[in-house]
Amino acid sequence: MKINNKETRRKVSEYLTTFLTDERNQRIIEVLNNRTRYLTVVIEDLFQTQNISAVMRTCECLGLQDIHVIEGENDFFIHTAISMGSDKWIDKHFYPASDHNIADCILGLQEKGYRVAATLPGDDSCFLEDFPIDKPIALLFGTELKGLTDEAIQLADCSVKIPMYGFTTSFNISNSVAIMTNFFIEKLRKSDLNWKLSEEEKENLYLEWLQKSIKMPELIISKFLSENNLEI
Repeated sequence: MKINNKETRRKVSEYLTTFLTDERNQRIIEVLNNRTRYLTVVIEDLFQTQNISAVMRTCECLGLQDIHVIEGENDFFIHTAISMGSDKWIDKHFYPASDHNIADCILGLQEKGYRVAATLPGDDSCFLEDFPIDKPIALLFGTELKGLTDEAIQLADCSVKIPMYGFTTSFNISNSVAIMTNFFIEKLRKSDLNWKLSEEEKENLYLEWLQKSIKMPELIISKFLSENNLEI
């Protein structure tokens, strides 16, 4: 249940914590304080469910709150044995297959202030360590066999690559996501940039995660609102 009134949201969150152990509540707060939207991942038309789920698991483990999924020839499915419930704690933004879904995603991120970087192994791509982090970053990853579409590459602001020292020229998609996101998260954490969530974002997520941590949250909240004459 979404609650827009700030004071009501605070009271409901405070009440819901009584249904959790102190350890669980502290864990939620700890994760919230390490969450970010400064870095996000965009995956374009992946067809292997294990790769999609591995990407989501990596993003959640490293503290990314958002993942953007552009569908094409392949529909989006979650491999629950691999995702290990990680999809429950992140925001998934879907762009169903259409003539303009790629542009909708990339242009939308750019309008929000993201520097969209296509992940490409070519000579023109910037190495990870040289990539600027002065503004929010959206890393764009393509399908397993063909990589990114030409449209996605053309719409991206720039391109980035992982240094490689072997004969093969690319990593598995889930490995690439793990390497790049881990690199940027560590770089952000060591920087003076304001990469964390705003207080309002944390308040909204806190309430959402509390609800996901207890049974029958809507029934509990509805009763609490009624008994205390609180407005949503």
